[in-house]
Amino acid sequence: MDHMKNFKFFITLLLILFSVGIYSIEANQKVENFRLNDQLGNSHELFYYSDHEALVFLVQGNGCPIARNASVRFHELERMYSENKVKFFMLNSNLQDTKASILEEAASYDYQMPILMDETQLIGEALEITRTGEVFVINPQTWQIAYTGALDDRLTYENQKQEASEHFLKDALDEITEGRAVTLPATDSLGCLINFPDQRNKTDHKLISYSEDIAPILIDNCTACHRKGGLGPWAMTDYNMVKGFSLMMREVLRTKRMPPWHADPSIGHFSNDRSLSTDEMKTLVHWIESGSPRGKGKDPLLEAEISDSVWSNESELGPPDYVIDIPATDIPATGVVDYKYHFVKNKIGKDIWVRASEIIPGDKAVLHHVITSFGELNVKGPRKGRLNFRTRKGLRGYAPGINSNPFPDNSGIFLPGDVTFEFQVHYTPVGRKTVDSSKMGIWALDGAPEHEIFTNTMINSRIKIPAGAKNHQEFDTMNVKRDSLLYSVLPHAHYRGKAMEVSVIYPNGEEKILLSVPNYDFNWQTSYDFKEPVFIPKGSELKQINWWDNSKQNLANPDSSVDVYWGEQSFEEMLFGAFMMRNLKEGEVVSTKTLENYRASTEE
Repeated sequence: MDHMKNFKFFITLLLILFSVGIYSIEANQKVENFRLNDQLGNSHELFYYSDHEALVFLVQGNGCPIARNASVRFHELERMYSENKVKFFMLNSNLQDTKASILEEAASYDYQMPILMDETQLIGEALEITRTGEVFVINPQTWQIAYTGALDDRLTYENQKQEASEHFLKDALDEITEGRAVTLPATDSLGCLINFPDQRNKTDHKLISYSEDIAPILIDNCTACHRKGGLGPWAMTDYNMVKGFSLMMREVLRTKRMPPWHADPSIGHFSNDRSLSTDEMKTLVHWIESGSPRGKGKDPLLEAEISDSVWSNESELGPPDYVIDIPATDIPATGVVDYKYHFVKNKIGKDIWVRASEIIPGDKAVLHHVITSFGELNVKGPRKGRLNFRTRKGLRGYAPGINSNPFPDNSGIFLPGDVTFEFQVHYTPVGRKTVDSSKMGIWALDGAPEHEIFTNTMINSRIKIPAGAKNHQEFDTMNVKRDSLLYSVLPHAHYRGKAMEVSVIYPNGEEKILLSVPNYDFNWQTSYDFKEPVFIPKGSELKQINWWDNSKQNLANPDSSVDVYWGEQSFEEMLFGAFMMRNLKEGEVVSTKTLENYRASTEE
């Protein structure tokens, strides 16, 4: 008898869980742009696929029998439309599913397509999806929902047919690819209900406090740039300013243009991580979607203490000990400005150890980057007047996103008193004439540090990116000749740069990814600083892979019709990496934390 009661309870529970519901995504509903990573770490922006005829999504969820069963036919349809410009995705908005569990599910059920991971649930909420197993089609010509509902009528909760008699998704795709209107734009869908707790409690979003919740997030994460005289295009001075830009804030959060942090969060830990947490993202977006209410309380932005100092290191180190002026440069309103090379004799007058260095731009709008080197000048040969490669060393440069913090672990760089500085400066005209007068600040140590730091560079000047290529890949490697610690990595490309990956190949052949940048943005040249330095044993190789997008779909591409080669101008390309390191001393023992990843990767 108890078994019968338990069975009835189980059946009732299943009926509640899998009950047929009216579709929530509406046909012809407009879809906003978004960017999500997939289970393999690739980044996908919806509007990038504007050159397709249709974008097809199956809502995936681990453990859902409807979604698992539907995936077989979904893959068949992908192969069927391989000659058409139809792109197939899965979308996972489940609270309980993680990247690791999604990868396990994909391997078990042979999912061979991108599974977009909606970890904040913000995209699923906006699309109003309700069940795993449902499908929807987006028309990229209008960015509207062309079809939503069931894939076909083969599956029910109780059983499944051998063959479907109604092919809802296929019929819709046939009509779209033939240029006809979809005759049946919506059907009921089956599947497991997705728990969207914030969607159910939307009325609570109006209770989000600007004073206690929103402003603190902005002060902690945004106002360093979004302040008067800062790098941001507008200043977060008060509530009214934030509300005025709130819809734009929502857009750049959904498309991951802001905050400017482009590393895959599942790989590595970085001390300068500028990303927002899932809770911070949801709080900001839900507050904006509820109308950005002011609520009660003071405006913390009006009272925020934001340093007026031009030097970011001044609060910790005081003003710089030495300031080196970079020669002023006239910048035209439009056109291409060739790279400028300024040579300035070191006027400090003595040998010093550099604790920190920082470039202050004269005009942030036009200054794209500065690479700072020092050494002896060549007196003859093709590089006469340029720095000798054998004596050349580097200091901190400038680019949006580059860290100018003091060197770590009581380390420094030795700067002789008789060298010459070389400043390689790249400008980008912005529609007005200007004069850039940048300068470099140097903070000196009182004496020799415990460790000497240096920067190794990786350059592949043999790259060739074919015209029209959407995902061209090349790589380079660098041998590590002594036991070393790696503190930071700065991978670099130009306008066609798409993604990057840095790994270490240990002496036993094991490879470990240290950094993945699936969404590279040329506007931000970020130095990724490891929370714990990475131990690189002697005999290892550091490897950097770059991917480029030389197609029309890359809106930053200067010209998709030409093959692209190595070059210093932004319309040319680079595979370049800067690795800040130090060598271990004889007998030096590094921390357990530093070694743990290496040991884990090399254990048999």
